[in-house]
Amino acid sequence: MANRASSLTRQVAAWLLSMCACVSLFFVAASTASAEPAKFWGVDPIALPTTDQFQRLHGGGVDSVRFGINWHAIEKNQGQEPDWSGVDAMVTGIASAGMEGLPFITGAPDWAVPTVSVNAASDSSAPLHLPVRTGAEKSAWKTFVQTAAQRYGPNGTFWQAHPGVPVRPIRTWQIWNEPNFKYFVARPNPVEYGKLVKVSYTALKSVDSGAKIVLGGLFVHPKEGEDKYKKRKPRTAYFATEFLDQFYRSTPGIKTKFQGIALHPYTPSYNRLTPDIEEVRKVLAKYKDAGKGIWITELGWSSEKPSVENGNNQFEKGSQGQVKQLKGAFKLLEKNQRKWHIQRVYWFSVDDDASVCNFCDGSGLFGPGFTPKPSWPAFVKFAGGTP
Repeated sequence: MANRASSLTRQVAAWLLSMCACVSLFFVAASTASAEPAKFWGVDPIALPTTDQFQRLHGGGVDSVRFGINWHAIEKNQGQEPDWSGVDAMVTGIASAGMEGLPFITGAPDWAVPTVSVNAASDSSAPLHLPVRTGAEKSAWKTFVQTAAQRYGPNGTFWQAHPGVPVRPIRTWQIWNEPNFKYFVARPNPVEYGKLVKVSYTALKSVDSGAKIVLGGLFVHPKEGEDKYKKRKPRTAYFATEFLDQFYRSTPGIKTKFQGIALHPYTPSYNRLTPDIEEVRKVLAKYKDAGKGIWITELGWSSEKPSVENGNNQFEKGSQGQVKQLKGAFKLLEKNQRKWHIQRVYWFSVDDDASVCNFCDGSGLFGPGFTPKPSWPAFVKFAGGTP
């Protein structure tokens, strides 16, 4: 009996050990399945945050800050010394707070590409076309991109000139912003965008062999991309899927020139994200590029309440409505992260500024005086930080 009891005890112990191992493996697998990629949570500031504000963002779980490098603003006059001071300040703040910067290189000065009005009511203007129609345009763009990489990339002149700033070289670059929409290029053209990506690839790789490119964030459904506007020539907008399809079809070998697709899936409700993202993934599968990751480089809703005076803007949800949309979108993106190959999510924006867009008066996570809105602790809960 004693031998039998001892044998039974050993069998039970072995069984329990086996079950514990299985349970442990289950939780490891589950944890791995739900884990997000590194640097997953990001933000888009409109104004330059202060040192304390950068620190607060990082403490809240923000991993990455997306910002613009506007050729037009930096090199307004041909032959004059470029003014990098605004970008320097942004890069300093991001690096000093321990975050990663994701720049999007965009815009063109008048001396390189003609500028035209795209909205008389808001006094908005944009380059007439992308800087690839002539050899001179391509050369000027290539030089500017190279200069940016030489300044902020590995062993860049910026880091050498600012020894007090932690060295966090920029290795990933977005090329343009919303290249399918008139507000950033008056005559969007997917064929020209393919050329721009190729020129940018050559420029970046000549400086940093490890540089990576993410496409400019495509506005998923601009109104001017609807069928009823397509007959207007020249085109002023494309849906993201149409633009991406023509981009791939018209640019042989383009798949090797970039590492990620970027989307700006602005929509009245987060429920629309699923069909919008899956339509884009179908285009990637069509061109046998389904392994490419998707970067959501802008996503957001306004805390302002919709009003008749403001045309009942569909992106204005009120304070609690903004929280509802953020939570719904983030849960959906987390749940489908592996299925959709989501690499990054950037909330637009950190702060409010009515002059930037028709819902930017309430798009921020913070209001006047950097006062947190209810959406900030909601963001922090996902990002794993402290409000």
